[in-house]
Amino acid sequence: MDTAASPAGPPSPGTEARRRALHAEFRRLEESATYSAQTQFEQAKRWRALHWALGIPTTLLAAVAGTTALVESAGGTAAGILALLSAGLGAVLTTVNAPQRAGQAAASANAYLEIQTAARQHREIDLPDWALPEALAALTARRDEQNAKAEVPGMRAYSRAKANVGVGTQTYAVDENAG
Repeated sequence: MDTAASPAGPPSPGTEARRRALHAEFRRLEESATYSAQTQFEQAKRWRALHWALGIPTTLLAAVAGTTALVESAGGTAAGILALLSAGLGAVLTTVNAPQRAGQAAASANAYLEIQTAARQHREIDLPDWALPEALAALTARRDEQNAKAEVPGMRAYSRAKANVGVGTQTYAVDENAG
């Protein structure tokens, strides 16, 4: 890596070591954002699946309860039980609020992807030495803000995200061919 002269003159001793340290910190930030994004995507999948798993039976039970009540004159008890089951599942569905949680997880994942991309670009594109610390501080603040907003994911989501990253879901073809 070149050590570019600053506008004030030649680089001071230790500038290259400082630049390497900054680039390493950008790598850490990029890696953190990669795993956070993948984990939030896994959480979003989980919430969407839960919504479908609760929503479909709730709707079907309500339809069957209504049909039973209309068709069978003696089916009042069965219709009542089905209606209660449907209402119970509907209450769980409303309380869990899976669609909103899925949307929040997807939004968090996309915010982490933005941080990941910016970290990679700052690391890969040769910024002037004076701009690196400010860029790193800004990205770290964005990451910290996103961490505060994001819902804490479960271990299963993290494990699946780790596996996804391990098989290259975050690798671009240009990076594979650059080696």
